Amino acid sequence: MTEAIWIVAEREPARINPVTFQLITKAKAIAQGKKVVVVLLEAPDQQFEQAISEYGPDEILLGQNAAYAQASDEVMAAALTTLAKEYQPNAVLFGATPLGRSIAPRVQAALQTGLTADCLDFFYEEDLLVQVKPSYGDNVMCEITCPDRRPQMASVRPNTFAAEKVAGTTPAITPVEVAQTTGPQGRVVDETVRVSHATGIASANKVLALGRGAATPADIASAREIASRLGASVGVSRPLTDLPDFTVEQQIGQSGTTIAPDFLLNLGVSGATQFIVGMTQAKLVVSVNRDAQAPIFAQSDYTFTGDAAAFITALKQRMN
Repeated sequence: MTEAIWIVAEREPARINPVTFQLITKAKAIAQGKKVVVVLLEAPDQQFEQAISEYGPDEILLGQNAAYAQASDEVMAAALTTLAKEYQPNAVLFGATPLGRSIAPRVQAALQTGLTADCLDFFYEEDLLVQVKPSYGDNVMCEITCPDRRPQMASVRPNTFAAEKVAGTTPAITPVEVAQTTGPQGRVVDETVRVSHATGIASANKVLALGRGAATPADIASAREIASRLGASVGVSRPLTDLPDFTVEQQIGQSGTTIAPDFLLNLGVSGATQFIVGMTQAKLVVSVNRDAQAPIFAQSDYTFTGDAAAFITALKQRMN
């Protein structure tokens, strides 16, 4: 068993998914002397190792094969399983993305170890990786461990942690070869970035969030006008996804999207735990709620106690 924390690099058509960089930064913060190793399986012409190097991992296990460009999830999982059996890392971390959620359980089942999904935090207690995630309707934080099996495996949603580049570091790059899985396999014919009719909130620099206290058609229309003028995306708490105006893609929270904007304006959001865990990486938070004891206020830099609808009207008038 090696004292290494692995991060599985997730490739997109033209870049590395930012969750990979976020996991590298988090792993370095909790490593306690363990090596932070990124596993990158790519086609020879992709060369994503330079982008990964900027975030300061100790080592990159680099597998290059033309077949990886169009490899199925089963093939990628089989390759990771083979490498994990050979190198025996202490822990393996994945992004809780559609790809990560497909590959991670396959690796977990093959290695007969544990896997905790959608974690909000990790930390080590000696050799034990403590994996923190909500439970009981997202109202209780649980600490989950895997004491008897290795590697310890977990996934985390994008934007749960911040990513920080590290200047002046040159990680070791170790080439690895994995025999291709035989037998009938699917392959990826094409990858196309999905275009949503909703304004994306996951990567937005500014977000205006609406809750139950700002859910009338007039509130929503005015909020969208304000967001347009601010250059912000509109997000919502879970109850508003029941309205025809919004989709689950615009939901902020543990069961929705985790956001990390520079500016977040919460209007009529009470601040349930499920919502708060999705906005902890926001840099400047302003919240409006008529309840002076609303939990959202404890997570905010600036607060206004009052009617959110009246606040929206006044703000819209001020901006005219």
